[in-house]
Amino acid sequence: MSDGPGNAYDYFVDRHVREGRGGHVAFVDPWRCLSYAELAAASARFAAGLRAAGIERERRIALVMLDTVDFPIAFWGALRAGVVPVPINTLLPADITGYILGDSRAAALFVSAPLLPALRPAARRVGRVVVSNPDGSPGAFTQFLAGGGSQPLEECSPDETAFWLYSSGSTGMPKGVRHVHSSLKATADTYAAQVLGIMQDDVMFSAAKLFFAYGLGNSMTFPMAVGACTVLFPDRPTPDAVLAMMRQHRPTIFAGVPTLYAAMLAHSEIGKGAGSDRLRRCISAGEPLPEHIGHRWRDRVGSDILDGIGSTEMLHIFLSNRPNDIRYGTTGKAVPGYALRIVDDFGRDVSTGEPGELVVQGPSAADGYWNQRQKSRGTFRGEWTHTGDTYTRDADGYYRYCGRSDDMLKVGGIWVSPFEVEEALIGHPAVLEAAVVGRTDGDGLVKPHAFIVLQEIAPRDDLAALTATLQSHVKDRIGVWKYPRWIEFCDSLPKTATGKIQRYKLRS
Repeated sequence: MSDGPGNAYDYFVDRHVREGRGGHVAFVDPWRCLSYAELAAASARFAAGLRAAGIERERRIALVMLDTVDFPIAFWGALRAGVVPVPINTLLPADITGYILGDSRAAALFVSAPLLPALRPAARRVGRVVVSNPDGSPGAFTQFLAGGGSQPLEECSPDETAFWLYSSGSTGMPKGVRHVHSSLKATADTYAAQVLGIMQDDVMFSAAKLFFAYGLGNSMTFPMAVGACTVLFPDRPTPDAVLAMMRQHRPTIFAGVPTLYAAMLAHSEIGKGAGSDRLRRCISAGEPLPEHIGHRWRDRVGSDILDGIGSTEMLHIFLSNRPNDIRYGTTGKAVPGYALRIVDDFGRDVSTGEPGELVVQGPSAADGYWNQRQKSRGTFRGEWTHTGDTYTRDADGYYRYCGRSDDMLKVGGIWVSPFEVEEALIGHPAVLEAAVVGRTDGDGLVKPHAFIVLQEIAPRDDLAALTATLQSHVKDRIGVWKYPRWIEFCDSLPKTATGKIQRYKLRS
């Protein structure tokens, strides 16, 4: 057994009650408010409910739940019992959810009532289904909590599997990523404490949901490490909805993704604090933040965005900009506690400014993929995790994203980053979103092909002229050989349920 907190439940839940913070508010959703003491009591009843249902230690349970207070009750209650919660993306098609239920061999499914109708066929894969009413009204979930008394904390090794997360599956079926108990505290001790600087009196609001790694850290691990409060929002985070939440709850820290930041900047009501007079810090991950969005957000809202990169495999952000050290257009530097390298196809470190694959070493790396031995060996190599992201590092030590390794284009014998072209296009006031892929021309040579979603205010009467303008804009910004030879205007871009652009669909 390695050094660490043992069962992560004790550090994140019981510790606050022992140390006198039980009355502090942990979670607020549109219907309810939950203190740390109430969370401890409810999650202990949930753990007892698992035992009463015959769900033993190390079995898996699936959580297809909206962001309400029932989610942390179920997640931490499972950890208390030594049972492994598997949060599942609530936006996935029913057949993919069914695949995950079967792949994980979940002993039970805990599902929010509005999501159940679409999942009924998939739910047949599990023996027990418990439905949660988001508003907390009486139902199967409240009965589950009432039926088992209280369950003592299960002793666990820090190296024991605590929970699974499924990868986004942008190019295939999702993979089950197994994380251990100590990884939760590791991300809190590194990114949350030493980059984000979260404090007990902070109020956290994350547009990114609890079901994937970025949102899980933002809304649970980080605030719960210091006894802070989280605002939970179960609905789709549209700009209108997010701004309303900002005005109502006045969070001090906001977490979003680049697409949302761009959409909010296009909103007529965006202004100082984005609605919150207490806003002091914003963070972004999921995809790289275009440079001009960072500058515009700072100018309009008054706070910087700390752009970083993490992954399901590493649980949260391991490379980031940080307060007083922000260089927009880059992903910053390694988070304290993590080591980074950029390597070529043979695993050798590349020179400054040369592109290669980013690999990371750190305390929150997953224990591997479930039932995917070959993929585990390809990703987790000794102490280093291979990200599949292409990066460069400049002379000052800042890392710059170039794209996924399989997205890079070689144009005229020179490597071209699709993201660099996309960032140049998005820098034009007519463009809301852009995606760039490789396309073979009549001579069999690969050139950039751009798909563009225009801003609502952009002119559409002469798209040929706009195409020429955008091509010239890219030439002027990043180089004449990098401009998109073809530009296609569309209403939307294909994305995963977590908002990442599916370039493979554009290539086809």
